[in-house]
Amino acid sequence: MRDSITLACSECKRKNYMSTRNKKKSTEKLELKKYCAFCRTHTVHKESK
Repeated sequence: MRDSITLACSECKRKNYMSTRNKKKSTEKLELKKYCAFCRTHTVHKESK
């Protein structure tokens, strides 16, 4: 039911985090504001392939 996804930084495009989500309940792509160690700031991280 739950699929693993990677979260990529919207600024530097690096894949920083792994997460899971239920694809049946949330059909749109996940966006979270998380810390990017490469940018050294809190940025929006979007679901990537």
